[in-house]
Amino acid sequence: MIDFTQARRIMVDGQLRTFDVNDLPLLDAMDTVPRELFVLPGREDLAYMDQDILVSDGSERRFMLSPMILGRMIQALGIDAGEKVLDVACGRGYASAVFHRLGAQVTALEADEALAATAKQSLAAAGAGAVAVVTGALDQGFPGNAPYDAILINGAVEVRPEGLLQQLAEGGRLVCVKGRGRAARATLYVRSGDAIGERSLFEAAAPLLGPFVQVPGFTF
Repeated sequence: MIDFTQARRIMVDGQLRTFDVNDLPLLDAMDTVPRELFVLPGREDLAYMDQDILVSDGSERRFMLSPMILGRMIQALGIDAGEKVLDVACGRGYASAVFHRLGAQVTALEADEALAATAKQSLAAAGAGAVAVVTGALDQGFPGNAPYDAILINGAVEVRPEGLLQQLAEGGRLVCVKGRGRAARATLYVRSGDAIGERSLFEAAAPLLGPFVQVPGFTF
């Protein structure tokens, strides 16, 4: 039987700290949130592996991003308590639970209603029942709770996520993995007035999300 408390400590010390995740509240949150509650039943022993983990093999395939990549991405957002956060493609809700632990007001967005219902259950079990789980098209965000101070996309995009960027508040940040394969990099967008800046952060890879895949153009 795995000692999950010890597994979380090993994850924090062996994966996060060694990958330049040094924000103390974030380290505490990821050392506290029970990651094993957010995987497929029977796969709890995989929860703390340093890799993306499949958490839904239904019509909407979702992955919980590896701790190293997710930790760096959340750290880049610089979350303050009370900020409004949109967690896109939330899967079973792990990142939402981390944001909740950081004191954010979290909206967790999923496209599949059954997966969203599962996320509600997992979040409640982890003590994060206050997270608002909603359903809708991932690339359209959730305008009902906008504007957001921070948005996380749990996966890779090939196209600029315009629908989400328009839901950022002044000074709002969005982080995602942009691109595929060796060209992929974690990328941070920041809103300033009507302008949105873009900054590449570090090499990263994540499963592509369908609504953000580049559609091939016609060749004549």
